[in-house]
Amino acid sequence: MPLSDVAIRKAKPGIHPDKGETGKPYKLADAGGLYLEVMPTGGKLWRWKYRHAGKEKRLALGAYPDVTLAAARERHAAGRTLLAAGIDPGEQRKAEKAATVDRAANTFAAVATEMMAQRGGKLSVTSQERATRLLGYLSPIANMPIAAVDGPLLLAALRKIEARGGETTHRARAFAGQVFRYGIATGRNTGNPARDLLGALTPVKGGHFASLTDPATVAPLLRALWGYQGGPVVQAALKVAPLVFVRPGELRTARWAEIDLDAAEWRFTASKTGTPHIVPLSTQAVEVLRGLQPLTGRGEYVFPSERGKGRPMSENTVNAALRALGYGPDTMTGHGFRAMARTILDEVLGFRPDYIEHQLAHAVRDPNGRAYNRTAHLPERRVMMQAWADYLDNLRVGGNVVAIRKAS
Repeated sequence: MPLSDVAIRKAKPGIHPDKGETGKPYKLADAGGLYLEVMPTGGKLWRWKYRHAGKEKRLALGAYPDVTLAAARERHAAGRTLLAAGIDPGEQRKAEKAATVDRAANTFAAVATEMMAQRGGKLSVTSQERATRLLGYLSPIANMPIAAVDGPLLLAALRKIEARGGETTHRARAFAGQVFRYGIATGRNTGNPARDLLGALTPVKGGHFASLTDPATVAPLLRALWGYQGGPVVQAALKVAPLVFVRPGELRTARWAEIDLDAAEWRFTASKTGTPHIVPLSTQAVEVLRGLQPLTGRGEYVFPSERGKGRPMSENTVNAALRALGYGPDTMTGHGFRAMARTILDEVLGFRPDYIEHQLAHAVRDPNGRAYNRTAHLPERRVMMQAWADYLDNLRVGGNVVAIRKAS
């Protein structure tokens, strides 16, 4: 006899209506292999027993009362239709679930989350939190397949951020560019629309210039640095800072004993990680340092303090010079050269992120979790640092914001 709603409601856990108390799961049959399994815990689960290709199989159809008797019969009927067509309903469900998972794994948000997890060990907590916020700002494209996000769609999402003001729009564009690059590397998409939007966003006004991760605003910054009219030590520091993009404390305490101008190398211990670090010096950096050497080369520090012998330049000197040039703390700081290099080397010049992270003296680990030594990818980093210096010269002298071809 087919089941009824009354019989289902009266079914008690561990007490079969005909066999009495069992303390075990029991079944209440409906028709065509459809039955309700009553669990000792009180759960009531719809099952369908069927045969396909000579094998007996079972398919879960949901739990009562969320799935009513009528709904269970509809699902049962749909499954029987598939079975009559030679399709295994269980395998069909697995295929549909797999397709859903694949679609979910290929959304912009999923790719971004995977990228952040993959880079998690290389990012500070602050950087991870910032990336999460930027992903939230890009919510209009978050659940779209990443391959379907084109320039107009990304621009529309960025325009909504832009309406709020501030530099967040440019940071979101740069973050989106990293996600698209990761998607390309993992086979989810083929293009990077974020790169095509360079210059399409309204510059952020602050001090004399705007966002300093956009090549259009880096060019006037460089011209300002090279036009600084202060003392020769500070002049040299301002010229070298963007070329080497080390931490401000590492720049001001640079020692001549650490620098080999003939080998074009600066070797020191990174202040944050405490590990040996090598900065390949471009021809431009060597030229600036050779010009400074007759003035400070007899002392310990490359950039000594003008107020006392045997002391390095003050930690506020570079920032004070930037303020004198019109760049307030909300626009550009000595530490900002690192973000500028990281963004443009990745987004414009297309260098590998691990080369950039190595050169930033971040903790980069190999696939086995071991820290790379200071010479890792050194030849490639030499090429990158020279290409970076050439690109900055190109911006400063010609104001050309189009990416030059990376040296091979």
